[in-house]
Amino acid sequence: MVKIVLMSGSTRQDSVNGAVLETVRHVLAGLPGEHESVSLAVADLPFYEAELERSGASAAVRAAQELVAGADALFISTPSYNGEMPGALKNALDWLSRGIGGPSALTGKVTAVASASPGARGALDAQAGLVGVLTRCGARVVEHEPVAVAGAGGKATEGGRYTDPELVALVESLTGALLAEVAAAGVLV
Repeated sequence: MVKIVLMSGSTRQDSVNGAVLETVRHVLAGLPGEHESVSLAVADLPFYEAELERSGASAAVRAAQELVAGADALFISTPSYNGEMPGALKNALDWLSRGIGGPSALTGKVTAVASASPGARGALDAQAGLVGVLTRCGARVVEHEPVAVAGAGGKATEGGRYTDPELVALVESLTGALLAEVAAAGVLV
């Protein structure tokens, strides 16, 4: 079984980036083989603070680190706040980059990146910074044409996921590339 952690850079309940991740979940459910997808809410983590880390961090931080460390891959979808990923997502990555008595939970983690926004660029601006942070943390970012959902608020949805055929095809392609990278990393798919 391949375990994938889904992370939205948005803290909103019904965000367009959450819809991207629900589309990923739907795509995975339709593929052969066994896939488990689990969501990690970035809003559940406290602001990174070295003193909090030294004191053993919080239960939410430990759970997030263990979840990501035990997964085969990450799929992150983010909005763009002033051309960058939101602070809540950067904060989550800061916590995940810290080891649990060992290497970072992100080291070697196969990771796919997408973005979505109501704007015309689909939060594409945030992807470069996100990829940069992930790379510095040792993650294996999947190479793929950018998946940036523009006009995301106006796209058709059903059950919290996108149904637009072109958009679903892009998400399927990126999900396939993620699974191929996981297989190349030595995890049976």
